[in-house]
Amino acid sequence: QVQLVESGGGLVQAGDSLTLSCAASGRTFSRHTMGWFRQAPGKEREFVARIWWSTGNTYYAASVKDRFTISRDNAKNTVYLQMNSLKPEDTAIYYCAVRDEVDWFTNPSAYNYWGQGTQVTVSS
Repeated sequence: QVQLVESGGGLVQAGDSLTLSCAASGRTFSRHTMGWFRQAPGKEREFVARIWWSTGNTYYAASVKDRFTISRDNAKNTVYLQMNSLKPEDTAIYYCAVRDEVDWFTNPSAYNYWGQGTQVTVSS
């Protein structure tokens, strides 16, 4: 059974940086897609970024491109989300997820496993 544990959330000020981690276990990851999503109060869960575990290919939502960086450490089975120049509108619960395919799907329903989420709050 795949388990995902996020950490690194917190309260920061606008313009600050924060790095989220997602420790994955329960499977040898190879042909998988690892994604970060977020959900703000009263809004639907939305795609933030994804990385193909085997090649490191990345893709970002337009709202975070050039500010956020997704990466992975194969040896630690961990995926990271480096968030720079944070804005109040980045406030949300951030989730990592795994998709058992390597493709371009960004819809949350396409992902098979989810972590419990970590809260990120950006004050103005």
